[in-house]
Amino acid sequence: MSNKIFILGIDGMPYSLMQSDYIKNLMPNLSDICIRYNLYKMNSVFPVISSVAWTSFATGSNPGEHNIFGFADRQYDPFKIKIPTSKNRKKPPVWSQLSRTKKKIVINVPLTYPPEALNGYMVSCFLCPDIHKSTYPNDYHKHLMDTNYIIDVDAWLVRENKTKFLQQLILAMDKRFQITFELLNEDWDYFHLHIMETDRLMHFFFEYLVGKKSDVITELIENFLKKLDRWIDRLIGTIQNESAIIILSDHGFCQIKSEVQVNLWLEQQGLLSFKGSRKLEDYHENTICYSLIPGRIYLNLEGREERGSVKPNDYMAVRDIVRAKLLEFRHPDSGELVIDKVMFREEIYSGNYVENAPDIIAHPKDGYDLKASLDSDQIFTRSYLTGMHTYGDAMIVGIGIDVSTINSIDQVYQVIWEYMKNEVV
Repeated sequence: MSNKIFILGIDGMPYSLMQSDYIKNLMPNLSDICIRYNLYKMNSVFPVISSVAWTSFATGSNPGEHNIFGFADRQYDPFKIKIPTSKNRKKPPVWSQLSRTKKKIVINVPLTYPPEALNGYMVSCFLCPDIHKSTYPNDYHKHLMDTNYIIDVDAWLVRENKTKFLQQLILAMDKRFQITFELLNEDWDYFHLHIMETDRLMHFFFEYLVGKKSDVITELIENFLKKLDRWIDRLIGTIQNESAIIILSDHGFCQIKSEVQVNLWLEQQGLLSFKGSRKLEDYHENTICYSLIPGRIYLNLEGREERGSVKPNDYMAVRDIVRAKLLEFRHPDSGELVIDKVMFREEIYSGNYVENAPDIIAHPKDGYDLKASLDSDQIFTRSYLTGMHTYGDAMIVGIGIDVSTINSIDQVYQVIWEYMKNEVV
């Protein structure tokens, strides 16, 4: 008899929030699982981005090996911004590395667009622009359309109508679980369901979750969490006797004090300039460095960048200068330091694709959400976002599988791999 494993990703669910009375009251079933089987805290990745974290989970490797460094990346010559997809991932995920005879079902995991051929089913993530291109086998998308499946919620809707946004969030979650329960009736050995809606909830409503705000939409937020808990309870009850289960998140969350426009700060420091419109694509050849979110800084290196000006011999010295400036960066009113740590790529990454990594990775103090917009003349801004990702507050719990030795999300792969290798005779 083959071992089976079910992975439930609850995107962005913080370990600390799982300990709160708020979640314990609204999600008693998940809370009971965490108590009964031991909830563990684990680290995310740098930068703290879902596509990077879940790719590290799926491949058991760091970004220098799998080549995914953020939701947005850049082509350096000619310079343009691009969106990485599964085609840019340079290391195969666990569901591809398991034996071809094993049946796999993967639903909504970040960076599974375009969907990959596998022995089973794949439903793509929020990066998928068209439901007609969302599945493997390709024809399965017709069933998704028949069931009014939602690839992702419309984030713009939260600006116009928070009630409708939350209703859509609940509906999207319901559709994911409905598809899951249908596919549980198929043969499977590896099943990964990803709930992205928790990440969306915390980005836009985090102050409600930590008890700092309550109004007419509070009931909808609580309904979302209660319904998620009921779905989880039903899921565990259905599969617990036939499968090991891992429930995990990819990062934590905290409340935003301010968004920080890093490119504008670089401009004011004399490190970034423009030759025409104030768009990153039009940066001046005299530019020293520029940033992509969150806190990924690239030197304008001669011989690499389209308009490179930093001499290769000056590379190390220039990075030291930029790091020193970042570590001195303070909020003008509070005097608080904005940046917690500054890392050079070779300090945290290894592998064949380190050369594609940002030269500098700035990790912020909790509350300072690093952005890269040039639309404002203010470095410190606010938007509809109220929650931001944190590095050290992800969670994991295992049922029928030992996850106690896991310290970071990239280590989950090995535990899964060893479990699936040890077949029950």
